[in-house]
Amino acid sequence: MKVAAVFALAASASAFTPSMKASRSTSLRMALGDMPGSTAPLNNFDPLGLANVGSDETLAWFRAAELKHSRVAMLATTGYLVQAAGIHFPGMLSSDISFESLSSMKPFDAWEAVPDAGKAQILATIFIAELATESKDVHYTKGGPLPTIVFPPIDFSNVDAGTLKKKQDRELNNGRLAMIAIMSFIAANNIPGSVPALSGNPMF
Repeated sequence: MKVAAVFALAASASAFTPSMKASRSTSLRMALGDMPGSTAPLNNFDPLGLANVGSDETLAWFRAAELKHSRVAMLATTGYLVQAAGIHFPGMLSSDISFESLSSMKPFDAWEAVPDAGKAQILATIFIAELATESKDVHYTKGGPLPTIVFPPIDFSNVDAGTLKKKQDRELNNGRLAMIAIMSFIAANNIPGSVPALSGNPMF
């Protein structure tokens, strides 16, 4: 109820400041067009108007979230395909589970078979990477650089601006496609027939 009241007060207050709201909206739209990822054929694709729901800091947070989810989705999609292809590390994951035995399972079943200690190590690594990206001297919501890849660190300082922009566009576009892909994999695994293109595939 308190949250609803705050939003109600904010909405009523905004009704008395139309010029400020319009100015901020224009500024954010310009910033959205200048950011990496705004490419043809859907320049400034924002059907929900998320670029206008807050301040410049909010927009920077949204972009960082998209970037992180893009990278995670690309790793997840690649991992799913590698697992489904039966490619695996040699040796043992634990004292009684081999990588070869996991490679014979569906990816989600293989995750379930990983010992709890192994899952904890994976989640701890993710937490450390997240902490590293959020603990910069100047946070990205305050004008600092957007989160970079932690493992391994990649230095783009010697890349010219035009080439870097192309690389950033490609990373985001590939990440967006990967987010759609991994969501499709999850749906196909949990809801048979939900993704017709994957129906009958033994890995789902």
